[in-house]
This record gives sequence, C-alpha cells and structure tokens, in this order.
Amino acid sequence: MIREDFNNLVRQHNRHLYGYAFRFLRNQEEAEDAVQEVFIKLWNLGNKLDEYNSIRALATTMVKNFCIDQLRKRKHLVQEENIQQDFLKTETPSPYELLERRESENILDHIIDQLPNIYKEVIELREIEGLSYEEIAVSTRQNINTLRVTLSRARKKIREEFNKYQYERRGIKEVDRKVL
Repeated sequence: MIREDFNNLVRQHNRHLYGYAFRFLRNQEEAEDAVQEVFIKLWNLGNKLDEYNSIRALATTMVKNFCIDQLRKRKHLVQEENIQQDFLKTETPSPYELLERRESENILDHIIDQLPNIYKEVIELREIEGLSYEEIAVSTRQNINTLRVTLSRARKKIREEFNKYQYERRGIKEVDRKVL
C-alpha cells in the first residue's frame, strides 16, 4: 500500500472510527488515541489489507477490541485503587482514636451500671452477650413484646445519657442542645 492510498483510507474512515471509539471510551483524547493505534496497525499490515473484503469492518473491529482493552485496563486500575484505599482505611487507629474509643466504652459501661436492673439485664443479655429475643424472654420470663419495649427504653436511656456526655465534652450548653 502506498502512502497516498493510506491517506485516503484515513480520510475515508477516520470520522466513523473516532465516533465508534468515543461511544466506548467517552473521552476525546482516548478515542483519538484508539483510532491512531488502529491506523498504525493497518499501516503495518501493508499489502495484506487487500486480503480483506471490508477494510472498514476490519478497522471497526480493531477499534472495538482496542477500546475493550482500554476499558479493562481502566477497570483494573479502579479496582487496584479501591484496594489501596481499603488498605488505608484498615490502618491501625491513631492513639487519639484509641483513647477516645476507650473513654466512650468506659462512659457506656458507667451508664449501663447506673440503669435500673430490668434495663441493665436486658441490655447485657442482648447487646453484650448477643442473645436472641426468644432466649432473653425465656431467661427473664418476659413476654417478647414487653421485652422489646423494655430494650427500646433502655437503649433510649443510654443514648440520652451518652449524648449528655458528648454535649458536655464539646462544651454545648443545655439551651443549645434543645436547638440541635
């Protein structure tokens, strides 16, 4: 194939191939690169192009395959980036975070200890020991619905007391809390 024939081939199919590549890649520069790579491969085929019935079909298939490869690479890079981000997220907590977590656990333990016995018992059985409602009902000889209400009230009480602590810790006054 001579240079002039190849230039005519490029002019004839460039627009079609670019549009096809752009539909895959959704990026102008990547679509242009895909078309350029295909034209380089076609140039390297040289006189073998005469063996094909439709150069347009060949070029379109080559663009499609190139775009699929690019999308696979892109997907692989995104997955690799997500793995790296997951690794960073699972790093050991900072000393401040550990201290804060330990302090919150101590506060929660104190709040639970101060609860009325009925609340304290169901919270310990459900949240700490992980028993099911049915197991707790048998253990405490309560109706399951009564147990659910009791547990809900105990959680609410813990939440209220813990929030008081959080507000005090942040220096928020009682008046300001009601606004929040």
